[in-house]
Amino acid sequence: MGKDLATVAFAPEDRVNYRYKVRSCMDALAQMLDADAFDDRDGMTGFELELNLVNDDGRPAMRNAEVLGYLGDPAFQTELGQFNLELNEPPQPVGSLGSYQRDILDRLRRAAERAAKADIGLVMIGMLPTLTAEHLVLANLSDNSRYRLLNDEMVGARGEQFRLDIRGEERLLSVSDSIVPEAACTSAQIHLQVAPGRFARYWNASQAIAGAQVAVGANSPWFHGRRLWAETRIAVFDQATDVRPDELKAQGVRPRVWFGERWITSVFDLFEENVRYFPPLLPIMDDEDPLKVLTAGGVPHLGELRLHNGTVYRWNRPVYDVMDGRPHLRVENRVLPSGPTVADLAANAAFYLGLIRQLADEERPIWSRLTFGTAEDNFYRGARDGITAIMQWPGIGEIAVTELVRSVLLPKAGQGLDRFGVDPADRDRLLGIIDDRCRTGQNGASWQTAVVCDAERRGLTREAALHDMLRRYRAHQETEEPVHTWPV
Repeated sequence: MGKDLATVAFAPEDRVNYRYKVRSCMDALAQMLDADAFDDRDGMTGFELELNLVNDDGRPAMRNAEVLGYLGDPAFQTELGQFNLELNEPPQPVGSLGSYQRDILDRLRRAAERAAKADIGLVMIGMLPTLTAEHLVLANLSDNSRYRLLNDEMVGARGEQFRLDIRGEERLLSVSDSIVPEAACTSAQIHLQVAPGRFARYWNASQAIAGAQVAVGANSPWFHGRRLWAETRIAVFDQATDVRPDELKAQGVRPRVWFGERWITSVFDLFEENVRYFPPLLPIMDDEDPLKVLTAGGVPHLGELRLHNGTVYRWNRPVYDVMDGRPHLRVENRVLPSGPTVADLAANAAFYLGLIRQLADEERPIWSRLTFGTAEDNFYRGARDGITAIMQWPGIGEIAVTELVRSVLLPKAGQGLDRFGVDPADRDRLLGIIDDRCRTGQNGASWQTAVVCDAERRGLTREAALHDMLRRYRAHQETEEPVHTWPV
């Protein structure tokens, strides 16, 4: 925002002034919604993909700044940890999913070839199994002043160490003086541009199917050498950035990593909740007066509101943006892990995009029959149990997620992709990957778990088994064959 963040020091009045500025942004947003000032097209989608950097032995490589120099591609950026990169793929219409998949694959292959010249490998996986606590320390934070400032503000807000206590097949207890353990969580984020009048329906639909989505896409069973949840990334992200000490939790203060607590009727509900419930972490202001810009006939960038919104980590987050002089809204779906292959990622995206389109268009919406609490419970069941999860679904009751997906959700996803204009061959190929995953019971998490357990039965130590599994994972990933076909 035009400032050298390395030299920023916040005074108490900065937060007060920032709060007033955010509320001015909210007033401008409300006026724009009332005036129908937004781009009202549906169907543009974008993709953010987080990657891990590894050495030849599979250990994390703290060299993202160097690797970016080799890549020479502005679509790649740093992420929180020095062993992370993020790919921001330019938006395309949902109807172009097939070509979008090829574009991402081509870009990743070019990047992998260039990174290999520095003896660095790129791995798409929800959590790198060779990470240890020694890697997740402040010294390995990326060289970016915004990350350091965010860390310092979150550490200050918590006032004590961050604690991880994750109970899965095994248990992990860990503490950290920084937010760097969050860097272990590498995700695939799907953006969908939505007309303001339909935003609530798309967001509600995204929340309703988040449990099934994470269950079939799970790819993060190992962390710090422990077998935890199928999608341990969810639990780590929840806890590694929780700025609430126990006393604030007991008072019911909301966590910044948040599923939410109710269905909405407008996108304004989400921004308003963010402002009402969450104090500013980074009270950095720019020179724009959003109401003056709006009165003069311009389009405000709402910088303070966007910055604040970016520090509330909803699993389905609202996004305000301006492109080519026109404001628009997006749902940012943050549920999915990175990997295992681009084919799997494209299938996950097709399942999500098609399903929420169909659910959003239905006359009797799913969220009128599914309680919000049940949707949240399904989400955590899916993260914990993965492809073996049992879900609650209206009109059915308890049902295995694989049966729910195959008998109820996949047909709806196909109808939604038809509405988006996806080529039937691409529709059938991508949704077929999801169907085969459910039929075989093998996704990234179950494959990783089976391979490590088999290696341990053969006498390998846990550490050796994890390294061997990652070696095989990388080899399969390069073939671009979907994970349900990988032999154990």
